[in-house]
Amino acid sequence: MTHDLSTPRTGATGTSATRALLAGGVVAGPLFIVVGLVQAFTREGFDPRRHPLSLLSNGDLGWIQVATFVVTGLLFAGAAVAMRRVLHPGRGGTWAPLLVGAVGVGMIAAGIFVADPADGFPPGTPPGRPDTLSWHSGLHFLAAGVAYLSLIAASLVFARRFAGLGQRGWAWYSLATGVGFLAAWLALFAWPEQDVVTLAYAAAALHAHGWVSLVAAHLRAGLPAAQGLKGAQP
Repeated sequence: MTHDLSTPRTGATGTSATRALLAGGVVAGPLFIVVGLVQAFTREGFDPRRHPLSLLSNGDLGWIQVATFVVTGLLFAGAAVAMRRVLHPGRGGTWAPLLVGAVGVGMIAAGIFVADPADGFPPGTPPGRPDTLSWHSGLHFLAAGVAYLSLIAASLVFARRFAGLGQRGWAWYSLATGVGFLAAWLALFAWPEQDVVTLAYAAAALHAHGWVSLVAAHLRAGLPAAQGLKGAQP
């Protein structure tokens, strides 16, 4: 006997566990944004025009940013599990959750492996970038790269899904998030010493974290309808 995908399955998307996991995703983005911004403007010696947020993992208060990376990653990974329950097997139901899950895992790893001090932060660090990277700093930037590339790809997958569902506002918002983040990232590689580029990259990254949370909130708010919609797009 086959199941009609236009009708809800018992114990699927409407469960309290799914709602709780999506709620965690809703919290994750604002948590990362608020904690990062508060530290950026209060930690001695930190200059958001020159220093990436990753450097906040150093110093006596570095544990705050480490914990923020790990907790945010866990919340995103949990949200990815819930997204799989809500979206699969509809359009984007496989890749969107996998990519959001990769964002979460990458952020956890970025918290575990700390970036090297650089460019005068924490105070007492020599100016400029270190001549060589430590192994843990290399793994940090590798993990962050995987997380952010996955986030960009997830935004494009969701843009396609939303467009297929006729949700044009969400489709354009998701597309703009991914394209804007990618453009800011490429600009950072091209002009790493430009203050405005560093700020634009930080803003794009924080915005992208917020986008994931807004998508999680959107899916959570539409749980009863989402089960019927997911089979509508092959």
